[in-house]
This record gives sequence, C-alpha cells and structure tokens, in this order.
Amino acid sequence: MGKCPNCESWNSLVETVSESRKQKVESRKGETKPIKLSEIKATQTNRISTGISELDLVLGGGLVPGMAVLLSGEPGIGKSTLLLQLAANWSNLSNLSNLVLYVAGEESASQIKIRAQRLGISGERLVILETTDVDEINDQLSMINAQFIIVDSIQTLTTTDLAGTAGSVGQVRECASRLILAAKQAGIPLFLVGHVTKDGAIAGPKVLEHAVDTILNLEGEKFTPLRLLRTSKNRFGPTDEVGVFEMGDAGLKPADLSNLSNWSNLSNLPGSCLTITMEGTRPMLAEIQALVTSTLMPNPRRVASGVNYNRLQTIVAILQKRLNLPLYKEDIYVSVSGGLKIEEPAADLAIALAILSSYKNKAVPEKSVAIGELDLLGNVRVVNSQERRVKEARKLGFKNILISISLQ
Repeated sequence: MGKCPNCESWNSLVETVSESRKQKVESRKGETKPIKLSEIKATQTNRISTGISELDLVLGGGLVPGMAVLLSGEPGIGKSTLLLQLAANWSNLSNLSNLVLYVAGEESASQIKIRAQRLGISGERLVILETTDVDEINDQLSMINAQFIIVDSIQTLTTTDLAGTAGSVGQVRECASRLILAAKQAGIPLFLVGHVTKDGAIAGPKVLEHAVDTILNLEGEKFTPLRLLRTSKNRFGPTDEVGVFEMGDAGLKPADLSNLSNWSNLSNLPGSCLTITMEGTRPMLAEIQALVTSTLMPNPRRVASGVNYNRLQTIVAILQKRLNLPLYKEDIYVSVSGGLKIEEPAADLAIALAILSSYKNKAVPEKSVAIGELDLLGNVRVVNSQERRVKEARKLGFKNILISISLQ
C-alpha cells in the first residue's frame, strides 16, 4: 500500500518486527507506586573523559556509561576522523583494559588503516569489524567484551528479520533500537554516525533522534580548517556549548581562539566589519565582508554566505528606508570569513556597516567592532550576553566598540 489511508501520506508504511505471544493477563494493581520528588535520592553520574577537551565540553564533561550519541554532518567534514581519534584515546586510557569495537559499514579496514597511519594511531586495542548485519555486531560485542562501540554509519546496517533495504525507515529504526538496547544493557558508550539530507537535517526516521541520548552535528566548510561541533540534544548535559576544532594533517585538534588569523583576515578595507558572535557560551571574533556593485539588471542580486538570506534582505531594506540609500540598483554580496555561520541577530549592525562601507568605499575605522541588532525602525538594540562580548572585544585590543546602550 503506497498511500496511508489515515494520514494520506505516501510511502510512509514500513515493515516492523512483530511477535505474537500468549500471556496471561495478571493484575498489577499496587505494584508501582508514585514517589515524591523530595524523597528521590540523586545519584552522581560518573563520566569518563574522551581525551578531547572540546568534545568533553560539548558532552557536558565526558561520556556516561550506556550513553548513545548520534553524530551527523556533511560528507567529508571529518566525522570518521573525529571518531577514530576518539577510539584511539579511549583505548589508551589506563583504567580500561577492554577493546574498542569500530564497525565499518561504509569503509574497508584497509581504508581505516590508511587514515590511522596518517593520524599516527597504532590501534593496539582497536578492533575493526567489517559488517552491515546488526545481529552479528551484537554477537561480536558480547564475544570480545568491547568497552566502546562506534558504528559508521547507521544507514548501512540491516537485519535479516526485515525485508527492507539498508537505509530504509524500518531498517534504520530497528537496527538503532537493537544497538542502543545492547549498549545500555552492557553499560558502554555507543556512537552512531548518521547521514544528512540536502537541507542539512539528519536522514532517517525522527524516532532515531528520540532514541539516542545526545545528538551532535559537525559543521563547517570543507575548504577551511574551522569545524564546529554543536549539540541539539543532551540528556546528560547542557545544549548550549559548542566545540571549536581545527582540521589539519594530524586530524581534528581543539582550535586556538586567540589566533585570530585563522578565522578572519582583519583586512581593514572597504566592505569589512568585525563583530563578536557567541558560539555556545564562548564569544568569538568574526569578520563580515560585503561587496556592493552597480548593476543594469532589473532585479539586483542578493547573495548571502554564512548569514541568513532573509535577514540580509531585511537589513538592506532598513538601509534603503532609513538612510535613503539607492540599494535597489546594486548587487550585494555578504559573507562571513573563515567559513562561520552566524544565525543570531547580534551581527546585524556589522552586516549593515559592511554594506555601507562597501557602498561608500570607505573602510571602517581601525580596531573597531560592531555588536547590535537592528529593528525595522533603524534602531540598534541590546543583544544577549552583550557584556561578555564587550569584555572579549576589549581583551582582543579593540578600542572602538559600537553597541547599543540601554537607558533603563
């Protein structure tokens, strides 16, 4: 049946495992009793460090036994590299004597060996399993007594109990459920690599996101060294922390935020303006670049890279209305240097100044940074964490800090 008779959606029916068991219905009256919250004893969660400081920060201090983590990201962004480094660090911990099981569903063992040699990983206690059968993974897990599992990727696994192909909704849901159950019963951490769609969302059923404890997303531009590790869900820690990495020949390393040349050019030319953006709870310097050129086309172009396109359109409309700038006959290109993506409105003032600087062909004064949100009336509003941003700007040596001062 291609169309569901209830919700009328197409191709939404999937095959699931069903077992019929005849059980006697017994009364369970009184077996489960409610407990007052004040009477529940809080237990301290024991965490184990991954050996990667930025990853520990995002996870909330380290991994928890039985924790299921879903790692997603675009192809080639560095997911397998990060997990291989994690597996090497985990296997080298002095308090662990068991093996790390790396399930290779997409790559061969020889390909993983080449990457390990490039990263300088020997892998004495790292076991590679080339299979796509989830039941075989569970069997090997109990046989070798693995202490840590990495599955790359969940979309390649299948079970013979279902007739669907690898990557289908039913296969992904059932395979993930079996792996998570086995990991929680054994009390060992589990990392699942997930594919992403063209829109950047995690591929597969939504139930997969609800089944795991933590969802991590590795993002960044392939042609720049900067990588950001964000979390959208974390049952064992906060969701407002962001890990900042730098991709190099030796793999992913925690980035040195004090080295500004990695993230911005600091060109001080017309069309450039600096701002302080918040990545999680940490302020980071970002450079907004704009190019405004005249056009003879009836519909001028608006190109946004690293900033929201609709927000750019709004800022251009504000500049046209409040400053009487004839931007309706200009092509406008705006980008964020270093491959950063800025979604927060705190960069509105920097975007506006960069566009104005390029249009007037006058550079923003040296050692200047702009922090503020623009409303439709052209006013500059106070943004969240403004004091922390200003403190970071002063720490970096900026003298001209353009912000909105609340009169209240």
